[in-house]
Amino acid sequence: MCGIVGFTGRENALPILIKGLYSLEYRGYDSAGIAAFTKEGLRVVKTRGRIANLEEKIREVGCDMKCTCGIGHTRWATHGEPSDRNSHPHLGGKGKVAVVHNGIIENYKELRERLEAHGYEFKSETDTETVAHLVDYLHTGKQEDLAKTVLAAVQRLRGSYALGVVSMDNTQEIVAARRGNPLVIGIGEGENMIASDITAIISRTRKFIILDDNEVAIVRPDEVIVMNEFGDKVEKEVQTVNWDMSAAEKGGYQHFMLKEIMEQPKAVTDTVTPRIKNNAVCFEDNGLTDERLRDIENIHIIGCGSALHAGMVGKRVIEAMCRIRCSAEVASEFRYENPIIGKKDMCIVISQSGETADTLAAMRLAKQAGAFTIAIVNVVSSTIAREADGVLYTWAGPEIAVATTKAYSAQLAALYLISVKIARVRGLISIGDERALCAELQRLPECITEVLKCQPDMQRIATLYANRPSVFFLGRGLDYAAALEASLKLKEISYIHSEAYAAGELKHGTISLIEDGTLVVALATQPALFEKTVSNIREVVARGASVVLVTTDDFTGDESVCQHIIRLPKCLYEFSASLSIIPMQLFAYYVAVERNCDVDKPRNLAKSVTVE
Repeated sequence: MCGIVGFTGRENALPILIKGLYSLEYRGYDSAGIAAFTKEGLRVVKTRGRIANLEEKIREVGCDMKCTCGIGHTRWATHGEPSDRNSHPHLGGKGKVAVVHNGIIENYKELRERLEAHGYEFKSETDTETVAHLVDYLHTGKQEDLAKTVLAAVQRLRGSYALGVVSMDNTQEIVAARRGNPLVIGIGEGENMIASDITAIISRTRKFIILDDNEVAIVRPDEVIVMNEFGDKVEKEVQTVNWDMSAAEKGGYQHFMLKEIMEQPKAVTDTVTPRIKNNAVCFEDNGLTDERLRDIENIHIIGCGSALHAGMVGKRVIEAMCRIRCSAEVASEFRYENPIIGKKDMCIVISQSGETADTLAAMRLAKQAGAFTIAIVNVVSSTIAREADGVLYTWAGPEIAVATTKAYSAQLAALYLISVKIARVRGLISIGDERALCAELQRLPECITEVLKCQPDMQRIATLYANRPSVFFLGRGLDYAAALEASLKLKEISYIHSEAYAAGELKHGTISLIEDGTLVVALATQPALFEKTVSNIREVVARGASVVLVTTDDFTGDESVCQHIIRLPKCLYEFSASLSIIPMQLFAYYVAVERNCDVDKPRNLAKSVTVE
């Protein structure tokens, strides 16, 4: 979702703000802008389009933008179309206050009407301009009162927000506030920053603090003061980024997505290796005690998008290994359907960012109902990670491309670990079985490395089918869950219409979509279902489809019905989704490249979705 960056210090803030905005591009945006204190006063420059457009507009404006304090923003439209006037920052009143905002203010119409009655004129369609005018209305003009003003303003807001506010009354100060949207403060020497993501501050400092909900921070070059909702000072832990800046750079690859696809063996290794000790799954300090896992009656897996697809794989693996009733549900549906949750239920919430709004709300609902909650997240100290009863970090490192690849693979690995652990503590597998399963898990990165060798084949196949208007994916069982993720990857970065179907459902209506030249990708990694899947392939081939089959080395079906076959190294079928997705990611990537799409930043999408 939208990105925020702010800087106050002694150096020229403009290049630092621009660099910070570029580092936030992956979050998805349609416009960008900055507000900075200059010799001419508080100046705002903003425009629809990319950050390069903003740089050009700054040059066109020609004002002296040398400044030591400012805020910047990349916007993903929620209120009002993408346009210059709807872009952030927004000025309040007579132009003495500027605001950037991530999130949604639900009562903005009510506030807007009241402010208009007090003579405020609105120039945009956004909810954010309401915040800017509200701060201006409440502000007394005293230097020390801006933070108190912001505190008073946010208490009048309903909804979610991360805010950066500056005022002409103190040109070296930024006031930040947060509720339901991530915001970090970078701690430097003689300078400090605010940002919606650590990637925007890491080029300046590795030290940061995380604002919690309902906190307000005063950020000056030499100090940071954090207050709670009552205005009392709060002591915050200073944390240190534990990954190198090079992890957020392309490293010679054409796109971040391709780099991250190639990083999957390491991501899976880093997720699995620390949790296997003496050939057994070991969850230390994660809240997943043997006693807790032994008494589980039901498991609810909750996620959105790719995280949900990982959960659908996890559901099948958990039910097969652990014989516990398990569901995988869309977070935005779960939170509103009055779910049946028992005191002995476990809720596994999956989110790459750890800030996904619907997933967070669903987890809170499960906690209120008495369920034990476990988070599978990638971002350390994210909101979901901090609020869950236990957490499994995936340690995948920063994932910049909007379309997830390595985080998804790491989520699968975490779910496999949970499955093995539950099966063992409930006595469904022996010590020897656990050792064998752990050995298979530790071998996964090697198998993924082997599958990555299909890269040239997937590039060639992609060039053959990049112009197809529709692509369909088929699979059964685990392969159906994997097919859903494969289909999502293709549609979100190539803009080709794509659907995934349970192969056995073809005859119940969807086969009517197959015609001459239709591309069908079939996944078949479960030996017991080879014959059934081949029968479905024959059905689409008879109606003119071209077929790409992704299967294992021990596939024994009729190969003549397929135009292309991608073979995967043999592995335990419960873990096969970790291998079958690799060629599908590569296929989607090369189709998008062939169609000249913006692979890392697909249209209309955001990396971290922090609004409903």
